[in-house]
Amino acid sequence: MRTLDAPGTFLRACALAVAAATAFAVVTAEAGSVHRVVAALAGPPLAALLVAAIVSHRHLLAPVAVTAALLLATAASPGTAHLALAIPAFAAAAVLAVLTWRGERVARGAWRDYVTLTKPRVMTLLLLTGLCGAAVGAHGRPSASLLVVTFVGLALACGGAAALNHVMDRDIDKLMGPRTASRPVAAGRLTPPRALEFGLALSAASFTLLASTANLLTAVLALVGNLFYVVVYTGYLKRRGPENIVLGGVAGAVPPLVGYAAATGNVAVPALWLFAIVCLWTPPHFWALALLIREHYERAAVPMLPVVRGESVTLRRIVWYTVVLVAATVVPVATGTFGLLYLVAALLLGGLFLALAVRLLRVPSRKGAAGLFHYSLLYLALLFVAAALDPLL
Repeated sequence: MRTLDAPGTFLRACALAVAAATAFAVVTAEAGSVHRVVAALAGPPLAALLVAAIVSHRHLLAPVAVTAALLLATAASPGTAHLALAIPAFAAAAVLAVLTWRGERVARGAWRDYVTLTKPRVMTLLLLTGLCGAAVGAHGRPSASLLVVTFVGLALACGGAAALNHVMDRDIDKLMGPRTASRPVAAGRLTPPRALEFGLALSAASFTLLASTANLLTAVLALVGNLFYVVVYTGYLKRRGPENIVLGGVAGAVPPLVGYAAATGNVAVPALWLFAIVCLWTPPHFWALALLIREHYERAAVPMLPVVRGESVTLRRIVWYTVVLVAATVVPVATGTFGLLYLVAALLLGGLFLALAVRLLRVPSRKGAAGLFHYSLLYLALLFVAAALDPLL
């Protein structure tokens, strides 16, 4: 009979977090709101444990379910019943933590591979848009604590989503050339359960941090962005048809909402404009990359626009989306959302973006597609910095 594989460090940390939160909840039973907050902190890591149990550690499913049921029953029960259920709930959480240490140990893997799972280069731009969203919400004067909370919370959410993407895309990563085939999960340096546990742990930590230090709306928005990227885009849209990135861009547009919500506690018009700009920017940006690696997507049977509709259709789409993008970036000025600095940046940066797109349409080349792709990254970064600095003028 095969020995069950033991969960890894990150899943054990989730189990210990559930037990610790439950224990503190028992200790703070008379502390009112503090007690409720501490008890709620058990939720995110317990949710991570539940997903991991369903996917790769079935032997933990029953103890996770029992712990969850007892915690929910405790939360729903008043007075004496609440206290009576608190002890069994803690005992179940403690047993669950012990069970995560049972089984045959699997190699943990190198720390560099875990860093790679978070896709640091992709995360950089997402973090910048999130921090700029916080700056816009704070009228150009965000506090250091606000920036730190936004940065760390978003980094955990983005890193967790990226790690889960590695797990779900490991089959096509093996087919798309040396760059993706060398990724930790596709190359076999990390097992899928280890990468899954890492992604779930980061996602749970993000929700816990943002909910406890910023506000619940911020945590929910970060989680929604995470789930949209992992479940909707990676799990469904990416392999369904050439419009995948048009809708999939929603995931990358969530960080500005997170930053703005962290600063204000709500989502208002400025945040929605930042969200819309990223949504419109994503297709021309990503299609420029898809033109460069069309053969890779074709080899893996991923229906990106250049693979399904061809180069000429893709080039025309890039130009039209860029026109709409540039026009959309000017509208917030007309409505009074942003001012002169932002307007100048939007016109200059957008004009160059459109010129590069038109030139690529007229003279298609790999060099032109690469130039457009790399400029699009700089474009979004500078435009968001301008939006963040605009209130100071």
